[in-house]
Amino acid sequence: MASSTSSIASPTFNGSSTFSSSFQQVLTRAVQMASLPIQQLQNNVNDLTNRQTALTQLESTFQSLDVALQNIGVASGGGISANVSDQSVVSATTTSAAQPGTYSIQVDGLGSYTTAVSQAGSTAVTDPTTQNISSASSFTLSVNGTNTTITPADASLEGLATAINGSSAGVQATIVNLGSTTSPDYRLVVTGTSLNADSIQLTGGSTNLLSTLSTGSPATYKVNGTGTEVSSSSRQVTISPGLTVTLLDTSTQPDSITVSTDYSTLQGALSSFATAYNSAVTAVGRQIGQNAGALSGQSIVYTLTNVLQSISQYASGSGSVASLNDLGLSIDQTGQMSFNASAFNGQNVAAITQFLGSASAGGFMQAATDAMTSIDDPNLGDIETEYNALQNQIVNQNQQIADDQARVNLMQTNLQDELTQADAAIAALQSQKTYYTELFQAEYNNNGTGSGG
Repeated sequence: MASSTSSIASPTFNGSSTFSSSFQQVLTRAVQMASLPIQQLQNNVNDLTNRQTALTQLESTFQSLDVALQNIGVASGGGISANVSDQSVVSATTTSAAQPGTYSIQVDGLGSYTTAVSQAGSTAVTDPTTQNISSASSFTLSVNGTNTTITPADASLEGLATAINGSSAGVQATIVNLGSTTSPDYRLVVTGTSLNADSIQLTGGSTNLLSTLSTGSPATYKVNGTGTEVSSSSRQVTISPGLTVTLLDTSTQPDSITVSTDYSTLQGALSSFATAYNSAVTAVGRQIGQNAGALSGQSIVYTLTNVLQSISQYASGSGSVASLNDLGLSIDQTGQMSFNASAFNGQNVAAITQFLGSASAGGFMQAATDAMTSIDDPNLGDIETEYNALQNQIVNQNQQIADDQARVNLMQTNLQDELTQADAAIAALQSQKTYYTELFQAEYNNNGTGSGG
């Protein structure tokens, strides 16, 4: 925060004697001299505020470094990915529950959906926005023996299709034109949403309105070379916990799916960490040297420098990955960090995992997390502690400025009163002098004229 007190304005003295301008100079000089400590305090507040600003910028940079460090922890376990040998037959997705390994699936049939279409009416529906296939205001939709009441919002075929689609009855309604462009014949098509031989019927009153166009069938497939054929009412099937396969086409031979741990996310996290680390090194470096910033010479700068060094120089002393350099993170002569993906890929996954550890169970992650917490904890971190100490100094300095300014204001008032009284006394004397001078001159001139006569 900046100082709440501005510089004292130059006082104005209004006198009537010939010495009033001199009194003005005396008053101005006295106030200026008395205000010198206030100006110094204001300069101190500005310096403290600039240090707070620099701290805030450093805090933001180190928070970004902390986030980058946490992302390494998230990615340290690797991700699970699936690779399909023939992606035209199936696609695969995984969750963290999937187990690495090789799976196979042979798609024997994609299955089909049951479809029913409305029968030709005595009068064809030429405008589905105003006409319908039945004059009924309420319909009964039966799907595999389960009845659902359908009440359209209006008496149109579009209204009927919309009401069916909003019923959650397990079917999808569409409108198709079985006539020509000039002589349209709009029909209602109702299709099951499961790959099954569904029974679908729509009645208006006692009249059946649909005829089955095609009867559906389940999808069929075999897993891992077993002779057992599996049926599914969906083309999305779970062939193992955490491994979901979407059937796209039939095949005459098994399609292989390889599930493995993917460390590409960890590589990206390490690369981002190097970038964030370099930003922190650069930010701290701006506070050191000949053209250093507002925190030059402050202990917090050396604290932050030591934290960065402790992170970059961490070593475990065991395993093939014993330092950040083994992990692909190296420091050059300028203190900047770079990530070498080739060096990372050349290491054993178990060694990488052992070196990284976790934020609460040892390894690089715990050491780096503890170091970062010591400086950027929002309550007890070194940056926040230093910021609060500066704030306390600013508050104290501003209070001292207010006290000193009140003292100067009182001194100015008293001095101005004294000078005003002195000026008034001098003005009175000067007025008397003028009176007697003029009186003497008048008397002298009169006497002189008399003697000359």
